[in-house]
Amino acid sequence: MPHPYTSPPPENFPHYRRPSAKDAPSFTSHLARTDAAQAFSQGAETYQDVRPGYPDEVAALLAGFPSVVDIGAGTGKFTEALGNHTVYALDPSADMCRVLRNKGGALVWRAKAEATALPAASVHAASCAQTWHWVDSPAACAELDRIIRPGGRVVLVWNTLDVTAHPWVLRLSRIMHSGDVQKEGFYPEVGAPWEITQELRLKWEDTTTPERLHQLMHTRSYWLRAKEKTQLRMTHNLNWYLFEHLGFAQGQHITLPYRTDAFVLERAPKSP
Repeated sequence: MPHPYTSPPPENFPHYRRPSAKDAPSFTSHLARTDAAQAFSQGAETYQDVRPGYPDEVAALLAGFPSVVDIGAGTGKFTEALGNHTVYALDPSADMCRVLRNKGGALVWRAKAEATALPAASVHAASCAQTWHWVDSPAACAELDRIIRPGGRVVLVWNTLDVTAHPWVLRLSRIMHSGDVQKEGFYPEVGAPWEITQELRLKWEDTTTPERLHQLMHTRSYWLRAKEKTQLRMTHNLNWYLFEHLGFAQGQHITLPYRTDAFVLERAPKSP
């Protein structure tokens, strides 16, 4: 008999320090940012299997734009929502591109946000899902200005564990080293000529199990870069937290709260 959808009982909520006040993940240098991003050169099948998709309202922000390039597309979690457009998809990871290419529906190649290999003024819009915190923002903004036609737009979007919904989710995110957790109400760094003209903030829930939470942890940059000893420690800590501290059972359905933050970028009006 399947277990009911549930969160842990309140008496098992941890007493834990507040969420970080930082707007976004921070890196000590451009090299550190690049090194962390390169962790996604492996594990594409797991990423595709356990990472959630995006609410339909996000893709609707690109309605009316015939061609879209999905930058940092990964395995295509957001690319799949762009079926009504002519879609191009790029990612620096060969493993991610392989999985995405096998899905069909988009022209896929390896490239970065800062150097897409697209011709100038060749697309109407761009999307960056779960990507922008990995890029060199000024360089990426310049490249987007080069490739997007006049009147075009960019959509930046993040799915984030909603660590403010329940204390247990905050501690879960730290045990899993979910480094892409953004502060609620954050704004991304955006450079000229782009400005944020619209924002969309949504809260929703996904259903998972303890076993799939382990797989989700395996898609995090920290895990992918960690040595085996560290991975074993993380596995032990997550097992203790889920099964002993929170009292979940194997295979139990868990309601996991998420937050989606999306931003529309358009070119700022030029001064007369």
